[in-house]
Amino acid sequence: MFDIGTISIILLMSMLLLLAIGMPLGFASAILAVGVLVMKFGPDILFGNFGTGPLNILAQRVYGLLTDYVLISIPLFIFMANLLERSGIASEMYNSLNVWLSRARGGIAIVTSVMAVIMAAMSGIIGGEVVLLGLIALPQMLRLGYNQNLAIGTICASGSLGTMIPPSIVLIIYGLITETSIKALFTASFLPGFMLASFFIIYIIVRTQLNPDHAPLPEPVPGEPEGREKAALFGTFVLTLIAGFCTALFLRATFFTVTGQNTAREGVDAITLGTPDYVLKFGIALAIALGLILFVAGRERFAKSWKMGKGLVAPLVVIGVVLGSIYGGITGITEAAGMGVVAVGVIATLRREMSFHLLFESLKRTLKSTGTIIWVTIGATALAGAYTIAGGPTYIANTIIGAELPTMSIILIMMVIFLFLGAFMDWVGIVLLVMPVFLPIVLRLPVEELGFLGGLDPRHVAIWFGVVFTMNMQVSFLSPPFGPAAFYLKSVAPPHITLTDIFRGFLPFIGIQLLALAVLLIWPPMVSLFL
Repeated sequence: MFDIGTISIILLMSMLLLLAIGMPLGFASAILAVGVLVMKFGPDILFGNFGTGPLNILAQRVYGLLTDYVLISIPLFIFMANLLERSGIASEMYNSLNVWLSRARGGIAIVTSVMAVIMAAMSGIIGGEVVLLGLIALPQMLRLGYNQNLAIGTICASGSLGTMIPPSIVLIIYGLITETSIKALFTASFLPGFMLASFFIIYIIVRTQLNPDHAPLPEPVPGEPEGREKAALFGTFVLTLIAGFCTALFLRATFFTVTGQNTAREGVDAITLGTPDYVLKFGIALAIALGLILFVAGRERFAKSWKMGKGLVAPLVVIGVVLGSIYGGITGITEAAGMGVVAVGVIATLRREMSFHLLFESLKRTLKSTGTIIWVTIGATALAGAYTIAGGPTYIANTIIGAELPTMSIILIMMVIFLFLGAFMDWVGIVLLVMPVFLPIVLRLPVEELGFLGGLDPRHVAIWFGVVFTMNMQVSFLSPPFGPAAFYLKSVAPPHITLTDIFRGFLPFIGIQLLALAVLLIWPPMVSLFL
């Protein structure tokens, strides 16, 4: 039998070889799982006492993961993303954003980034966002004479924000594997996700101001509002959104009050924003918003602002249903995903866009995407389990800790490994294969030595490492030679745009992603500001 050090080397070389010859990660992982057990325990493990011993442990581990209730949320979020992509909701949202920002330098690129943030907050699916933005935004930016590298980088970098911004499927899988609160992971990733999106937008603004020829302004449209009038219209539309939001919260608090569900009880947490005092608060806020709309803005300006911005309403409703139900304590992650599907389906039906063809195509693509994730999950879970049984994590942990490296040096080595693997492997395989090895090591490190600014609560170490991991996976979507975002965009890009052109456009945005990763490593408490 082989020692664990030899097994580790053989496993690494075999994985690289199988991936290099094109074997799917799920099958490669499953084959190597059997190989690890044979190298550790001998071939008799496959044929003697079948159904007992290490094989039985692996089967129970795979079964436990695949029957986890939260896993159902993944196909639901994928289905919701496919419905959004194939309906006209996203296209109308883009048009509404374009109305407000088209006259700003680099406005179309900024609109693309903002739209990507909204799409990420609706579904958390990366591939669909890149394809959708490539179909909607790329032709317009190229038609207006935008710099090709800027257009490509903006679409792919912004389109991959679904990795960071909740409800991220990457965070869901990480939470399942590491038994970390998914709701806490969602909360912790909000600020880093929006920080990264802000970095993209700031870069676009600075670059287009320094090089105006990279983002020519479109020709003015006759009758288009400008200056103060456009600002007033935007303010009116924001007031309309506030009034709608306050109405929903007012009705919610009123319902809880009438039904007596918000009665104060000892040992029971009060319903968030649902106690009787919020009926009055939201009622006053609603009255103020309606008063400003009717008596300050006026009905004519209200009607015009609604026409300009109504495309944003449906996406905001979906976000409110999904994230509002999670953070409002109404449902869990899985139920919120189901409610999001229903919300998108109802909106598409009301817009008369729902059809049998749309539904069938969305279901077919959902089945294909979910099947890929499930097969990778089965294979990678089996390999991680086999390696754990063979003593791999303990061996690696003792090797790293025994090297007596500084804490942040160990973390940086892990970051390099994540970035390297991300250039060649799918994120599902990385989180399933590597996280069971790395997270126990991180949890054993002195928490006071993590980062350089501030102190991280020991309870939040697993959450912080999960957010750092997702930021690494954000980089992996753009990393050559197998950055998935490049191939997603290439599938819908004009023929003259090559893969080399696409990867060249990524370079500045990869630098921005690494800057955001550095912020998380330097200041870990960022993830716990809202926990």
